[in-house]
Amino acid sequence: MSVITLNNLGQSYGDFDVFLGASGSIPQGGKVGLVGPNGIGKTTLLRILVGLDVSSAGSITLARDTRIGYLRQEAMAAFAGRDNTIYAEMLTVFRGLKELEKELHALQEQMAAGDASEALLAEYGHKHDAFERAGGYAYEVRISQVLDGLGFTREDWDMPLTHLSGGQKTRALLARLLLEQPDLLVLDEPTNHLDVEAIEWLENTLRTWDGAVLIVSHDRYFLDRVVDRIWEMSRSGMEEYRGNYSAYVVQRQERWERRESEFQTVRDTFLKELDYIKRNIARDSTRDQAVGRMRRLVRQVKAVEQGGVQILLNNKWSEVTSQVRISTERWEVTELEQHIKALQSPVTRPPHINMRLETNLRSGELVLRTSEMTVGYPAAPLFTADPLTLHRQECAAMIGPNGAGKTTFLRTIMEQLAPLAGEVRLGASLRVGYFAQAHDRLNPQNTVLDELLSHKHMDLGPARNHLARYLFRNDDVFKPISALSGGERGRLALAILALEGANFLLLDEPTNHLDIPAQEVLQTVLENFDGTILLVSHDRYLIDRLATQIWDLHDARLNVFEGSYTEFVAKRRQDAEAAKEAAVQERSTAKQDQRQDRRAKNEERKRLRQVEEMENKVHALEAELESITSKLEEASRVQDVPRIQKLSSAYAQTQTALERAMEAWADLAEE
Repeated sequence: MSVITLNNLGQSYGDFDVFLGASGSIPQGGKVGLVGPNGIGKTTLLRILVGLDVSSAGSITLARDTRIGYLRQEAMAAFAGRDNTIYAEMLTVFRGLKELEKELHALQEQMAAGDASEALLAEYGHKHDAFERAGGYAYEVRISQVLDGLGFTREDWDMPLTHLSGGQKTRALLARLLLEQPDLLVLDEPTNHLDVEAIEWLENTLRTWDGAVLIVSHDRYFLDRVVDRIWEMSRSGMEEYRGNYSAYVVQRQERWERRESEFQTVRDTFLKELDYIKRNIARDSTRDQAVGRMRRLVRQVKAVEQGGVQILLNNKWSEVTSQVRISTERWEVTELEQHIKALQSPVTRPPHINMRLETNLRSGELVLRTSEMTVGYPAAPLFTADPLTLHRQECAAMIGPNGAGKTTFLRTIMEQLAPLAGEVRLGASLRVGYFAQAHDRLNPQNTVLDELLSHKHMDLGPARNHLARYLFRNDDVFKPISALSGGERGRLALAILALEGANFLLLDEPTNHLDIPAQEVLQTVLENFDGTILLVSHDRYLIDRLATQIWDLHDARLNVFEGSYTEFVAKRRQDAEAAKEAAVQERSTAKQDQRQDRRAKNEERKRLRQVEEMENKVHALEAELESITSKLEEASRVQDVPRIQKLSSAYAQTQTALERAMEAWADLAEE
């Protein structure tokens, strides 16, 4: 059963169509990734689905009682007018449970006061069952798990919502949505403002999420890990692909190739038929046959113009005429030829940059080597690095949290900063190209064209052609850099980088602000690059495709892992499991040691008790022996022979018991 169904949705503003013909459905538990170029209308579609906007065409069907949760891309306006702390805001999700908890406490007090009526017991049992089924004993644990998972420290929990930054508000809103557990979770760029650990936690949470999820994200690795189908948006509609993002890329290419082949086959058939008509329509002997074939061809071309080539390939002609209305307008042969040649391929690939990275200078085999290097500033060292070695055509990917010193490290490699300790040695015949995360090499006062020409002198024609390959066309080249979006700045920086002819690329977050088509092109270009790459990035998909080494910056130490990102993640998971097992073993050993300590203490207490008991026994026997001695003296004075014999026997027995008690006491005292 579908949670939500879209039927031919469209959104237009005046004469401008943002998108048309968007149709699809999300089943219960379905995980859908929505992709498409920037500006295609993905956020607009999400706002329509959650009821914030109204579509100009089409309809939406929601399953009965469906609850929708929506995470905006930027949540600055979230929690307006609310002065809760983060933790108190999470508790509002469980307001009903808290009320039920109070009612249960009140009933418990009544029962403690002596009220044991059947009605009270039945009411308590009913409410207790409802409280338990709703997770009443686990909601505080759930809050802790979600806040910890999304990167909030325990100190953050008491922070008022009004003091949060935009990124923190977005994370807090995501936390509340996860706790609310809506039937359909709609997320617009949920990995923004999350570090890698929080993203991985969110991936694992969504993979086991019981409800349906619709996600817009530029994080291809995240989509690979979470979704089971992809919706691809274009101006003319939406297409569905089964599987994760990687499966979508393969299927999309296959679909493009198949449709292009089918189109060319139909078009070639039309042209072949047209050639027959042109050669035979003027001949008396074949005119009637040529006219008949021309009428049929005209109908077929009109059908393709309205319904595409698929309408001919997938239907009988009787079905075609029921789906499209074919006009009775007559065409001449020349008109028919014009219409055939004007048919457009159904393959509508999104516009993408046409990037090339070429170098005509071969570097030496050793590109970079460092030894015991410390990076940072004299008053603020940032980290120490393992010895690093990078050879020609390798790619090292540097990963780590924001603010750890990754950009500072790149500046050190470029010799803009000196290392605090150790040394950096660059190889021979290097031409370094640098892509800055902040694009701070761009002059905001320049136009796009002027900025390109400031980096390399070129004639205007070739310069504009080069910019067109990065989607700066017509008047776009005259935009001031200060007016460019983040994605446009990124494309311009790549256009400039491509002119430098570098054989050693230092790339600082090159996919930031790029839409997925641009990310795919950049990935392909870098995969085919003939030089060496040092990549700083949070884009795990790009890292996984490129990296031969992972340089992991963590806890003020840069550690080297030889291998791909997938292998690195597997090793990290293996180490985490080993650490977990070791911790379990350590706890088990500690418990065993504690048991042994307790046992030893118990044994010692038992020994001391036995020593004390034996001492008391010795004292008692000594007293008894003294008493018998006195009695013997009295019996001897009166010459009471039978009594003397009896007391002598008792004395001997008591003496023997005393000696044994003394030996036992000595043995216990020596332990």
